[in-house]
Amino acid sequence: MTAIQAPSGGRSALDDMPAKGSPSRIWIYAGLTLGILLMVGPFLWMLLGSLKPQAEFLVNPPTFLPKNPTIDNFTRLFDQLDFPRFFFNSSLVAVAVTLGNVLFCPMLGYALAKLKWRGKGLVMGLVLATLMVPAGITLIPNFVLMANLNLVNTYPGLILPFLVGPFGVFLTRQFMYGIPDELLEAARIDGANEWRIFWGIVLPITAPVLATLGILTFLGSWNSFLYPLVMAQEPDMYTLPVALATFATGQYQADHGMLMAGSVVLVLPVLIIFILFQRWITEGIATTGLKG
Repeated sequence: MTAIQAPSGGRSALDDMPAKGSPSRIWIYAGLTLGILLMVGPFLWMLLGSLKPQAEFLVNPPTFLPKNPTIDNFTRLFDQLDFPRFFFNSSLVAVAVTLGNVLFCPMLGYALAKLKWRGKGLVMGLVLATLMVPAGITLIPNFVLMANLNLVNTYPGLILPFLVGPFGVFLTRQFMYGIPDELLEAARIDGANEWRIFWGIVLPITAPVLATLGILTFLGSWNSFLYPLVMAQEPDMYTLPVALATFATGQYQADHGMLMAGSVVLVLPVLIIFILFQRWITEGIATTGLKG
């Protein structure tokens, strides 16, 4: 029998890869290594700095590894500051905003993707336009609105403007656009109304995208700084980013160890969530096509 050979002149992806040990591959590895160091370096410095006593921050030249590791910075963080309160504020706001987006964004996304109604194109245009507007532009209008509603320095004032986000509406709409219309029509023929179709058919299919939306929304709300800084006018309402920034410019600005420890506490939940659910993020975005 004659072995099947590839047509002459045909090339595969492997043929275009640099040979092992070639200068081009070495430069690629060097660039990737440098990128990893630039990305991970500040996190390692923060983590190791949180274990250093204050005296080691005054050493010249500075040390990378702590000579006398200690958890005193974390102890003082929770003893001298009302850190559990700030952690609770951030958790409450982030969870409430996430639940609101996971609940309301699919509703509007379904209406824009599968229902026929007057003005749908206009609403979709407004959603896309809102996506392109920088968040800082809406800061003052949101603050004025919350002030008129007497919600400044309250949990509703921190939560309500972000219960529905344009990114979530666009993400769910794009995914639901790919759901076969025949499936929904079969449900309508069987007597199901739109509410039952949405909860019983569409939402279970959209679960991967909803997981992605929930994770991204939680991360964004947890790290939010500018709006909580303006809205929370009393220390009791500070979120973690606002509290750390306030202490870094106040009486604790020279206490580098405690500020490093606070930064670790702020970043740690975000890293844990991203590591545990990164598969959902990539799958959810990959399965959301840019249709229609």
